[in-house]
Amino acid sequence: MKVLVMYVHEFSYKPAEKNLEEAETINHGDTITDAILAFVQVEQEDEEKDVKSREKKLVNHLKWTARKNNCKRVILHSFAHLSESKASVGFTKALFDQAEIRLQNADFETTQTPFGYFLDLKIDAPGYSLARIWATL
Repeated sequence: MKVLVMYVHEFSYKPAEKNLEEAETINHGDTITDAILAFVQVEQEDEEKDVKSREKKLVNHLKWTARKNNCKRVILHSFAHLSESKASVGFTKALFDQAEIRLQNADFETTQTPFGYFLDLKIDAPGYSLARIWATL
């Protein structure tokens, strides 16, 4: 799994193009402030392990990043451009859903961007060291 995490002052998205036929139809966007934005690519080799172990690894990394940036909001964004390896849609979505539940149980506010869409994005992110962290989990 590859993860690019940014602390953002503000993040906005709106659906631009549906790229997964079975995705629900979404016509509206959202704006979130003071959050950790996680661009996550779940890789094929992640499926060799169970969803729970991968979700735990992801959530621990996001919680650490959030603590370093003094924030309690996390945005999960599926971003299949960090590696050539891709996990199945079902595995990826299950991992995102379970990670969101674990984060909420730890008192984080969470958002998932619409799964199965290319999105128009606006990102306002500060320029300091721990505001951007890349990791292989």
